[in-house]
Amino acid sequence: MASLNKRYVTAAAILQAACLAACGDEALPVAENTATTVEKTVAAARPVGEEKLVLAFGDSLYAGYQLGRGQSLPDAVQNRLRADGINATLVNAGVSGDTSAAGRQRLAFALDNLPRKPDLVLLGLGGNDVLRQIPAAETRANLVAMLDELRRREVPVVLTGMVAPPNLGPEYVAAFNAIYTDLAREYGAALYPFILDGVIGDPALMLPDRIHPNAKGVERVADRVTPLVAQRLAG
Repeated sequence: MASLNKRYVTAAAILQAACLAACGDEALPVAENTATTVEKTVAAARPVGEEKLVLAFGDSLYAGYQLGRGQSLPDAVQNRLRADGINATLVNAGVSGDTSAAGRQRLAFALDNLPRKPDLVLLGLGGNDVLRQIPAAETRANLVAMLDELRRREVPVVLTGMVAPPNLGPEYVAAFNAIYTDLAREYGAALYPFILDGVIGDPALMLPDRIHPNAKGVERVADRVTPLVAQRLAG
């Protein structure tokens, strides 16, 4: 665990530098002409027979910011699942710029507009909360509300986490970074602790903004996230 924590601290420092260089105090940018809203993607999800339906619910790291069609993280995970013989459809409900509060407001709508109850939700929000320096307690409360809603609907979850950069101070960092581990344990969710682990800081895997992964970076993340999704779908 010590080496793991050290790696996350290093990654958080890289994220801090990227934020300062690329966006200052601004949130993760909203992608133009994004085709990742529920309204535009739900029509593609038409489960047949034993097909598994997964809702990928997050921000620009799910939406596929500045990537081509078919290059988002949900696309990459879906491709791997199908290659492994798992008949799964992922509905990409990633919205660039979303905070946890915005996700909380639209989660029920996203779920209600699926063709049926999903077999799994891939949940990844919080990055924009960090960039906006939203109090960690608010991020936690919003994620709790979403996890409560998913528990009420009896939908299992894979949670992808974020880490706070050290310039926000040890108190904030400790409070924020504990959110995902705590909630995964409390709600029985599978957890990938830091979505950009092994990607951020590598120019070959990141866009020039140094915040978002490029297509190769997305593939690297998908390599690591897909086994958790597959395991969760298997029950």
